[in-house]
Amino acid sequence: MTRCHSGWLSRIESLAVFRRLALSPRLACLLLSAALAALALAPQPARSAPSAPAVSAPASAAPRSIYETRFERKPEFKTLVALGRSLFSDRTLSASGRVSCASCHDPAHAYGPPNRLPVQRGGPALNLPGLRAVPSLTYHQTLPNFQPHFFDNDGNDSEDQGPTGGLDWDGRADSAHEQAAGPLLSPFEMANKDNAAVVAKLKSSPNAAAMRDAFGAHVFDDATRAWNGLLLALEAFQQSPADFYPYNSKYDAFLRGQVKLTPGEMRGLAAFNDKARGNCASCHISAIKRGAFPQFTDFGLIAIGVPRNRTIPANAKPGYRDLGACGPLRTDLQGHDEYCGLFRTPSLRNVATRGVFFHNGVYSSLEDAVRFYALRDADPKRVYGSGRRFDDLPQRYQANLNKEAPFGRRAADRPALTETEIADVVAFLKTLNDGYVPPQAGSRASGAAVAAASKN
Repeated sequence: MTRCHSGWLSRIESLAVFRRLALSPRLACLLLSAALAALALAPQPARSAPSAPAVSAPASAAPRSIYETRFERKPEFKTLVALGRSLFSDRTLSASGRVSCASCHDPAHAYGPPNRLPVQRGGPALNLPGLRAVPSLTYHQTLPNFQPHFFDNDGNDSEDQGPTGGLDWDGRADSAHEQAAGPLLSPFEMANKDNAAVVAKLKSSPNAAAMRDAFGAHVFDDATRAWNGLLLALEAFQQSPADFYPYNSKYDAFLRGQVKLTPGEMRGLAAFNDKARGNCASCHISAIKRGAFPQFTDFGLIAIGVPRNRTIPANAKPGYRDLGACGPLRTDLQGHDEYCGLFRTPSLRNVATRGVFFHNGVYSSLEDAVRFYALRDADPKRVYGSGRRFDDLPQRYQANLNKEAPFGRRAADRPALTETEIADVVAFLKTLNDGYVPPQAGSRASGAAVAAASKN
């Protein structure tokens, strides 16, 4: 997907034309920042008495959308990014005073967790376990809103690609600011009672002065306005290309013709793309499309039936099931069986930096995560043990399970990937880590190799 359809674009109807243009993420972000300055943060109308002190609008005039919030001051995009970066690491905004956004979304770990725990602990005393593995926040800048029937503008735009989009594992958040609000209020994360409690902490935090500098001296006079400013700054930070989508992995250098992949990495790329073997690229798009580098996800929601992770405290309850899009954290699709067991396909960029894999962190090695795809149907005992197959998805929802390659094989069939091919795929996935510095002089990938890698 190459549409410039971030949280901001989805909320500003006048920018809907961007959704139909093949803009690069960087260009879309620049255009978006200009739109934000012009539309989202419009200044108050001129006052007849310029010398009078600024007066905040009454609470009854709350904006219908966060992007319609009217502040005393119109901050530049770079100001919002800098403020958001500081707020992202502000532990005083949590009930415990010891947890920030960066505690679980560590910049040093591709904005994912810094450990190998399947779930993180939070709450007022940092003793409440979460329900799911913490996802990375990188490469979400073109993520569309959740749509039950998605029609992409690449290829056959009449084909219904099914449920697609939205942030969080279940797609319930439609924007980065909506996603950011979740942890601030979650009882097992930052554990604030409500928006007002967050604003009260923010008002006395080290970032209070920066909030006033950005939005105006009276920003804290209205709790809704201050809350919206906080979320807008966090959202702007997550639109920073250098931080969240730098496209500077070894694979990116390969696509630019700056470096060659090793023979093992090339074999892994071939297996990754091969529809008869890994078929990974059917969901984790690996090709350049209309000049935009791949995100390594189609943002679709899919049921693959990973094993139950019995180390998650919530799973100690026999009747508890995490059903993804149909609950328990997402509530608007409860009762819609066709969504049960579906989780959003994450980007594989920086996947080799993670300590655990899949929504429940059931695997702690990348090799085991890749091996799951090869063995789920061909050798289920190695995946689920002697117990029931698909042990974390009730029978009534198992019709939702994906059966496309490499799935769909019968027990005792030859797995779609050999152990050698699994190792090659892992070697390739390691080329997706950001931070690669190509050699100043040395081998260059041939144009033919780049062209081959860019094909669907």
